[in-house]
Amino acid sequence: MQIDRIDHIVLTVRDIAVTCAFYERVLGMQTVTFAGGRKGLSFGVQKLNLHQAGKEFEPKALHPVPGAIDLCFITTVPLAEVIQHLGTCDVAIIQGPVHKTGAQGEMLSVYFRDPDGNLIEVSNYL
Repeated sequence: MQIDRIDHIVLTVRDIAVTCAFYERVLGMQTVTFAGGRKGLSFGVQKLNLHQAGKEFEPKALHPVPGAIDLCFITTVPLAEVIQHLGTCDVAIIQGPVHKTGAQGEMLSVYFRDPDGNLIEVSNYL
Protein backbone atom coordinates (compact mmCIF):
# COMPACT_ATOMS: atom_id res chain seq x y z
CA MET A 1 0.00 0.00 0.00
CA GLN A 2 1.08 3.57 -0.65
CA ILE A 3 -0.82 6.55 0.78
CA ASP A 4 -1.26 9.50 -1.58
CA ARG A 5 -2.72 12.26 0.65
CA ILE A 6 -4.98 13.10 3.56
CA ASP A 7 -8.65 13.46 2.63
CA HIS A 8 -10.06 14.62 5.97
CA ILE A 9 -9.24 14.86 9.66
CA VAL A 10 -11.82 14.66 12.44
CA LEU A 11 -11.77 17.28 15.19
CA THR A 12 -13.70 16.67 18.39
CA VAL A 13 -14.93 20.08 19.55
CA ARG A 14 -16.91 21.56 22.42
CA ASP A 15 -19.14 23.73 20.22
CA ILE A 16 -19.51 23.11 16.49
CA ALA A 17 -20.96 26.58 15.76
CA VAL A 18 -18.10 28.35 17.57
CA THR A 19 -15.54 26.19 15.76
CA CYS A 20 -17.12 26.87 12.36
CA ALA A 21 -17.22 30.61 12.99
CA PHE A 22 -13.55 30.67 14.07
CA TYR A 23 -12.23 28.62 11.15
CA GLU A 24 -14.31 30.65 8.66
CA ARG A 25 -13.28 34.05 10.07
CA VAL A 26 -9.64 33.32 10.88
CA LEU A 27 -8.63 30.70 8.30
CA GLY A 28 -11.07 31.35 5.46
CA MET A 29 -12.53 27.84 5.49
CA GLN A 30 -16.07 27.09 4.35
CA THR A 31 -18.58 25.30 6.56
CA VAL A 32 -20.21 22.40 4.74
CA THR A 33 -23.12 20.19 5.75
CA PHE A 34 -23.12 16.53 4.75
CA ALA A 35 -24.45 13.05 5.67
CA GLY A 36 -27.54 13.78 7.72
CA GLY A 37 -26.66 17.25 8.95
CA ARG A 38 -23.05 16.65 10.00
CA LYS A 39 -20.71 19.66 9.76
CA GLY A 40 -17.25 20.03 8.33
CA LEU A 41 -14.83 22.73 7.25
CA SER A 42 -13.71 22.65 3.63
CA PHE A 43 -10.45 24.12 2.31
CA GLY A 44 -8.55 23.29 -0.87
CA VAL A 45 -9.25 19.63 -1.58
CA GLN A 46 -9.39 18.65 2.10
CA LYS A 47 -11.90 18.80 4.91
CA LEU A 48 -12.03 18.87 8.68
CA ASN A 49 -15.01 16.85 9.90
CA LEU A 50 -16.41 17.97 13.24
CA HIS A 51 -17.64 15.79 16.10
CA GLN A 52 -19.42 17.30 19.07
CA ALA A 53 -17.67 16.16 22.28
CA GLY A 54 -19.79 13.49 23.93
CA LYS A 55 -21.84 12.97 20.74
CA GLU A 56 -19.18 11.57 18.42
CA PHE A 57 -20.05 9.49 15.38
CA GLU A 58 -18.93 5.86 15.17
CA PRO A 59 -16.37 4.71 14.47
CA LYS A 60 -14.24 7.27 16.28
CA ALA A 61 -10.85 7.68 17.93
CA LEU A 62 -10.37 5.68 21.10
CA HIS A 63 -10.18 8.77 23.35
CA PRO A 64 -11.60 11.77 21.44
CA VAL A 65 -11.24 15.05 23.31
CA PRO A 66 -11.28 18.72 22.32
CA GLY A 67 -7.89 20.39 22.11
CA ALA A 68 -5.79 17.27 21.49
CA ILE A 69 -4.46 17.95 17.99
CA ASP A 70 -1.77 20.04 16.31
CA LEU A 71 -2.51 21.10 12.72
CA CYS A 72 -0.25 22.78 10.18
CA PHE A 73 -1.83 24.63 7.27
CA ILE A 74 0.12 25.93 4.28
CA THR A 75 -0.82 29.25 2.70
CA THR A 76 0.55 31.21 -0.23
CA VAL A 77 -0.50 34.45 1.49
CA PRO A 78 2.70 36.11 2.77
CA LEU A 79 3.20 35.44 6.47
CA ALA A 80 3.32 39.18 7.22
CA GLU A 81 -0.27 39.43 5.92
CA VAL A 82 -1.26 36.34 7.95
CA ILE A 83 0.12 37.99 11.10
CA GLN A 84 -1.75 41.21 10.33
CA HIS A 85 -4.99 39.25 9.74
CA LEU A 86 -4.60 37.35 13.02
CA GLY A 87 -4.23 40.68 14.81
CA THR A 88 -7.38 41.99 13.15
CA CYS A 89 -9.17 38.84 14.31
CA ASP A 90 -7.86 39.27 17.90
CA VAL A 91 -6.04 35.94 17.70
CA ALA A 92 -2.93 35.83 19.88
CA ILE A 93 0.19 34.43 18.24
CA ILE A 94 1.91 32.15 20.74
CA GLN A 95 5.06 31.66 18.67
CA GLY A 96 6.53 32.98 15.47
CA PRO A 97 7.40 33.73 12.95
CA VAL A 98 9.87 30.87 13.28
CA HIS A 99 11.70 28.64 10.82
CA LYS A 100 10.44 25.03 10.74
CA THR A 101 10.77 22.01 8.50
CA GLY A 102 7.62 20.70 6.85
CA ALA A 103 6.89 17.71 4.65
CA GLN A 104 8.43 19.46 1.64
CA GLY A 105 11.24 21.46 3.21
CA GLU A 106 11.94 24.71 5.03
CA MET A 107 9.06 26.96 5.99
CA LEU A 108 8.26 30.01 8.08
CA SER A 109 5.47 29.51 10.62
CA VAL A 110 3.26 31.21 13.19
CA TYR A 111 1.38 29.36 15.93
CA PHE A 112 -1.90 30.10 17.69
CA ARG A 113 -4.80 28.20 19.26
CA ASP A 114 -8.36 27.56 18.14
CA PRO A 115 -11.33 27.85 20.56
CA ASP A 116 -10.73 24.30 21.86
CA GLY A 117 -7.01 24.83 22.44
CA ASN A 118 -5.82 22.89 19.40
CA LEU A 119 -2.45 24.17 18.21
CA ILE A 120 -2.71 25.75 14.77
CA GLU A 121 0.39 26.41 12.67
CA VAL A 122 0.11 28.50 9.50
CA SER A 123 3.16 28.39 7.25
CA ASN A 124 4.75 29.56 4.02
CA TYR A 125 7.27 27.33 2.28
CA LEU A 126 10.49 29.20 1.61
